[in-house]
Amino acid sequence: MPILLCFTLFALLDFVILFSVGSQIGLLTTLVLVIATGFLGLHLVKREGVATLQRAQQRFAQGEIPSDELMTGAALIFGGALLMAPGFLSDALGFMCLLPNSRRLLGKLLRKLPGRMSAYSMHSRYPPGDTGWDDGSNRPSSQDEQPGEETPQSNGPLEGDFLGRDETRR
Repeated sequence: MPILLCFTLFALLDFVILFSVGSQIGLLTTLVLVIATGFLGLHLVKREGVATLQRAQQRFAQGEIPSDELMTGAALIFGGALLMAPGFLSDALGFMCLLPNSRRLLGKLLRKLPGRMSAYSMHSRYPPGDTGWDDGSNRPSSQDEQPGEETPQSNGPLEGDFLGRDETRR
């Protein structure tokens, strides 16, 4: 609910600013500015997107996960969407998402917000080294257990277990 309220207030404030500026500088000038920021935003999204894609491909080639590039890509998509919306406040926030230095500043500000979702928030519930996933090492083992048989302690296959049954196709 608070997110919906924030989006509504942002859109309302954006339109108030747009109409205020429009009444001061005129309709034609306002339309030209809105269209120009849209085209400039498209150019920046394309340029930054290609550069981000190249960096991601390089990291993949090195065997690394391009997590920074994924966040940059998400910021570019969000910034491009904001630049397509008519309004000067949305354009300012959109340009902050598109320009590299301001994008880093915006990322630092977002990290300082209280109550943010962290990639490591799940791990805070488990002791260090424990991810919370059961790898099967804690299951009781049986000497006479045959492959494919269920142990008396198990309640059947878990979601995602492979049973290895042969099925004939007709």
